[in-house]
Amino acid sequence: MVEGTPGRPLTMLGVGVVRTPAEAEIGQRLLLIEQGLEQWLDQYDPELVAVERVFAQHNVRTVMGTAQASAVAMLCATRRGIPVTLHTPSEVKAAVSGNGRADKAQVTAMVTRLLRLAEPPKPADAADALALAICHIWRGTANNRIAAAVASQPRAREYRR
Repeated sequence: MVEGTPGRPLTMLGVGVVRTPAEAEIGQRLLLIEQGLEQWLDQYDPELVAVERVFAQHNVRTVMGTAQASAVAMLCATRRGIPVTLHTPSEVKAAVSGNGRADKAQVTAMVTRLLRLAEPPKPADAADALALAICHIWRGTANNRIAAAVASQPRAREYRR
C-alpha cells in the first residue's frame, strides 16, 4: 500500500505477500488468497486496487496461477466497490526504473529508493507489489484523466451509405 501523488514523495503504508501451501488444492489456495486479501482490504481500505495485467509467457502454469490470483484480487476489490486498474509488468518496470525490461534487482533498488526505505522490501514479490502501486500513482491517474476526457467527447455521427 503506497500513498502519494505524482511529483511528491511517496509513502509506504504497508506491504505483505499472501503465501499458500504449494501442495494444497487449487480451490483451497484461491480461498486462502481471498482471505488474505480481504484482511488486507479491511485493514487499509484503499481507494483503488492496481493489479498486474497477465500476459502469455512460456510457462503456462505460472501464467495460470498469476491469472487466477489476479482474478481473486479483482473480485475482492470489485465486491467492495473499489475501482481496479491493470498495468503490464513492462509498464510497471518502466515507471519505477525507466526501463521496461529491468530485472528484479533494479526494480527492488528503485522501489527502496523511491519510498525512502531503510532496506529493500522482503520477499521480492513485496517489491513487485509496491512497484505496481507506484506505477499506478504516477501513470494511472493520467491514464484515467485521458480516458475520462475521451469518454466525455461527443461521438462522431455515423452515416450510412
